[in-house]
Amino acid sequence: MRSKSLLALPALLPSLAFAQAATPKLDSGDTAWMLTATMLVLLMTIPGLALFYGGMVRAKNLLSVLMQCFAITALVTVLWVVYGYSVAFDASGMSAGTTNLHSFVGGFGHAMLAGLAPGSLYNTIPEAVFVMFQMTFAIITPALIVGAIAERMKFSALLVFTALWFTLVYLPVAHMVWGGPGSFLGDLGVLDFAGGTVVHINAGIAGLVGCLVIGKRRGYPTTPMPPHNLGYTLVGASMLWLGWFGFNAGSAVAANGSAGMAMLVTQIATAAAAIGWTVVEWLTHRRPSVLGIASGAVAGLVAITPAAGTCGPGGALVLGLVAGVVCFFCATRMKRYFGYDDSLDVFGVHAVAGILGALLTGPLAAPALGGFGTVTELGLQLWIQFKGVAFTVVYSAVLSYAIFKGIAVTMGLRVDEEQEQIGLDIALHEERGYNLS
Repeated sequence: MRSKSLLALPALLPSLAFAQAATPKLDSGDTAWMLTATMLVLLMTIPGLALFYGGMVRAKNLLSVLMQCFAITALVTVLWVVYGYSVAFDASGMSAGTTNLHSFVGGFGHAMLAGLAPGSLYNTIPEAVFVMFQMTFAIITPALIVGAIAERMKFSALLVFTALWFTLVYLPVAHMVWGGPGSFLGDLGVLDFAGGTVVHINAGIAGLVGCLVIGKRRGYPTTPMPPHNLGYTLVGASMLWLGWFGFNAGSAVAANGSAGMAMLVTQIATAAAAIGWTVVEWLTHRRPSVLGIASGAVAGLVAITPAAGTCGPGGALVLGLVAGVVCFFCATRMKRYFGYDDSLDVFGVHAVAGILGALLTGPLAAPALGGFGTVTELGLQLWIQFKGVAFTVVYSAVLSYAIFKGIAVTMGLRVDEEQEQIGLDIALHEERGYNLS
């Protein structure tokens, strides 16, 4: 909903939350859909992501992962109300073609949701619904990072990291992409319908930085650390798949043809990626796995996210297949080759599929390739997408490193050896995920 190639679709422009050429009028159908989409996106974090991650860790760390996802949901909600929505979407001081401070970060004119009333509208829906919808995006993004540093990070350190990263990384990137005319990446022409750069590349790069700074889990990679409950993981992946329809189709901010096509291509790309990962795993390891097909599906969901508003069904099929195959090798062989301990493959799936999807969004938006955008110069749009990806990677990496290192030298990032050995459930929360008596 936030790209220059979609200027013909005024419902997709975030800047219109604050200034409309014509008086907006409430549409009950759009409102009903966006209420539903918002609940679907919240479902992605709790319980979807929580179960997806929880099943992949060892039994002694199950509750710690569930707790982290739940606590991030609560913390980001509060911060979003206090200043987050304003910093991400306050468009005051911005104008197309003009670069200033507000091109990179919004103001505080809507802090504490100032000016929001029951009758306030964002296009054809209540602004309160738009505030809530965007809040769910802000919630899941730092929650994704949990998978990279699972089983070894202090809960207190994670909360501090979340607050700082949300403020210094997520909000500026969201504003630069979705802030409307005058936003830095938006004015470059970067296409990102539902969060390939803002959510997945952003979180995936932060996850890689985090696992490098905090270090490997004790015993990795010589000690086997298999998922303790793949049933949880598959249920969580299924909830993510369902919730992603709200994530992508909801980004049309209306119950219209764009939302319908976004839903269709999301289904196609996800299924194609699940098949792609499973086939290549079958050929490589001689057997398909539950973890593999679930991971492949998530790779497809991630890859189609930036392209969901402009990609056609054929492009979605190709994008999904490519994402499934590429992410399989990145989450397995590449990780083993470089030796980093990205516990639950946040970088290998979210960052890699996000980068792949963001780059291919440009070409796949071209009508000549079955897309629904206005892209005519494929090489130019690919270059624009590359600049958007490169900026996001560098910005997220540098700021995430500074935040992780700052916490490491002040309060410490990881639990001690004894706590890690007995598990974070008992060590940090004095609770067990399972009653063995």
